[in-house]
Amino acid sequence: MGKHHSHKHSHNDLKERNLLISIFLNILITISQVIGGLLSGSLALLSDALHNFSDVLSLVVSFIANKLAKRKASINRTFGYKRAEILAAFINASTLIIVAVLLIIEAVKRFKNPEEIASEIVIWLSFLGILANGISVLLLKKDSESNMNMKSAYLHLLTDMMASVAVLIGGLLMKYYHIFWVDSVLTFAIALYLIWMGYDLLKNATKVLMLFTPDTIPIKQIVKEINAFDSIKNIHHIHVWQLNEDEIHLEAHIDFKDDITLSQFDIILHEIEELVLQKYDINHVNIQPEFSKDDAKDMIVQD
Repeated sequence: MGKHHSHKHSHNDLKERNLLISIFLNILITISQVIGGLLSGSLALLSDALHNFSDVLSLVVSFIANKLAKRKASINRTFGYKRAEILAAFINASTLIIVAVLLIIEAVKRFKNPEEIASEIVIWLSFLGILANGISVLLLKKDSESNMNMKSAYLHLLTDMMASVAVLIGGLLMKYYHIFWVDSVLTFAIALYLIWMGYDLLKNATKVLMLFTPDTIPIKQIVKEINAFDSIKNIHHIHVWQLNEDEIHLEAHIDFKDDITLSQFDIILHEIEELVLQKYDINHVNIQPEFSKDDAKDMIVQD
């Protein structure tokens, strides 16, 4: 137990260190691109700077959420701050979409009135963006595979690295072919990609916050398997929800055929816990035992 706790603690420290490095790198990029965008007149560069600023905010939110998630439960907060990282993912996904809409509006305006742009500044600063965001992406990639909060921060950085690649291509086209309208087109493309990436994350975070049943949980199949127990008459009034990345909860009422003892119930409860854990990764089970109780026996009951 001690070794596991120590490993988890050191992993969290590493996660926080990677977030702090990414925050510093993105502050550096944002300041450079704002100055460069104003000097060059490039909307794509300014839009990339705006996205980078949203990266800074998202990374700060992720860092705070990671800190909060480690706090212990209390009388007033019986779950602690276990949902802090889900809330951070929701906020970060929302900002991705808001930033994208603002970029589309500006891109349409600039496309109608294209301006000459100092492409040399655009090219060099896009190189800086690719390098800094590339480092940040590598730092957060591993944790993004198992944590919604880290995935939201990772997506911000990944899309910004791709945006910097697009800005670099645009800078080269402007420098050698004087195609200045490409600046607006690239901004529009970046914005559409942000919406596409942000929507899926926003949808998943919303499902968790709204206590929706996870897509991987087949409630009807679980009911069928539990009703197959010899001693069980009916399982009803079921709730299944995801608390955070690590916990899926099942709550239900079970009507027993006989007036069994508490020790007999404990044996059956253990079997149910093993069943749902091994087959469906449900790791928190709360069962209310009943015998001939006059209540609604529907599988789903509106409280």
